[in-house]
Amino acid sequence: MADSSIRIGFIGFGNMGKAVCDGLIKAGAVDPANVSACAGRWEKLLEAAGARGVKACRTAEEVVNASDIVVVAVKPYLVAQVLTPIREALAGKMIVSVAFGRDLASYQTFLPADTNIIYMIPNTPVACCKGVLLCEEANSLTDAQMKTFRQVFGTIGSIEFIETDKMTVAGEVASCGPAFAAMFIEALGDAGVKYGLKRDTAYRLASRMVEGTGALQAETGRHPGDLKDEVCSPGGATIRGVAALEEAGFRNALIKAVDAIQKK
Repeated sequence: MADSSIRIGFIGFGNMGKAVCDGLIKAGAVDPANVSACAGRWEKLLEAAGARGVKACRTAEEVVNASDIVVVAVKPYLVAQVLTPIREALAGKMIVSVAFGRDLASYQTFLPADTNIIYMIPNTPVACCKGVLLCEEANSLTDAQMKTFRQVFGTIGSIEFIETDKMTVAGEVASCGPAFAAMFIEALGDAGVKYGLKRDTAYRLASRMVEGTGALQAETGRHPGDLKDEVCSPGGATIRGVAALEEAGFRNALIKAVDAIQKK
């Protein structure tokens, strides 16, 4: 059980920072009064902070001084620029970096070696406490901090520890994947609307189906192909749909999407 009295600060409060914050508040892992955040655009920060009941701070140092856990959620190219001036204030804090591509080794080039850091790639479903949190196996958290990390962030999603050299591709699957899944939901919903379903009903059915199928695979560990085959009766409706997807290159299109990101 997470301790809701813990203080969490966000350096950067864009889409991902807000998603993590929303999930933690929803899960009861943190009291909004114990959350602080800073961002480059003050008026936008005030609006986002006010909507959540969290404290808006003018500077990153103010956030660090008010926090036990510091979530670094700025653009990756800004990380060193933002943190170097406050390196002394970070001592003893738990640093959770969600800046894509900034692993432990990259932080150790400009922060003291004893700074306590873990690199994490969350995905947007953390906002409703159904996310995936990819965490670099190499980290410098103490045992006590790791226990706290699991207690706090485990409330918003499944924690997966990944080798450093596999973090990028894991992020492409789990963190870019929600965009692909949303496109699938939208397209399947459109098909439902084409044949008479109300749009909100079509989207709701598609979303619940995706959620349930993912949960079934994750909980049972069964091969996705087995789950597909289980629904495909000989000569039935589902196998005809599967054949149409294969003809359209559905699976290859998803693989190509990851290929495109790898080539960026």
